[in-house]
Amino acid sequence: MLQLPRKTLHAVEAVLDVACNARPAPVSSLAIARRQGIPRRYLEPVMQRLVRAGVLKGQRGPKGGYRLARERRRISIGEIVRVFIAEEEAERLDASQSALGRRVVAPLWRELEAELLTRLDAVTIEDLCGQADAAGVGRAEAKAADFSI
Repeated sequence: MLQLPRKTLHAVEAVLDVACNARPAPVSSLAIARRQGIPRRYLEPVMQRLVRAGVLKGQRGPKGGYRLARERRRISIGEIVRVFIAEEEAERLDASQSALGRRVVAPLWRELEAELLTRLDAVTIEDLCGQADAAGVGRAEAKAADFSI
C-alpha cells in the first residue's frame, strides 16, 4: 500500500488536533504529543515547519502553543502534505540509477503523486474536524456551554 511518510501523517494529525482543541487558548505541543502518541522531540520540528509554512501560528510563553493561521475551511490536507514531501521528493525520484527508472517509473510516480495531491486539496481541516466530531474523537475535553445566564 502506498503511504505518506510518518512525519507527514503526524503533521496532518497535529494540525487537526490544533483545529479541534485551540479554543479559547492555544494548544501546547506537549498536549498534542500526549493525545497523538508522538514523542515531543519529534513533534516540535514538525510544528515549527508548519509555522514557517503559514499553516499554524506559534505563541511563546507559559500559556503558549499553536493556533491555526487561517480558518479551518481554508487549510487543505494537500497544503500540509506539500510542506513535508518537498524534501523527500528529490531522494525518492532520483534514487534510480537506470534510464528505465528515471524515464518511465519516476514519471509514473510523479503523475500519481499529482493526482493524490489534487484529491487531498479537496479535503480541508474543516472536513476532518466534522468527521472527528462525528466519531467522537475530535476534542480533548467535552464541549463547554457557549452561553451565560
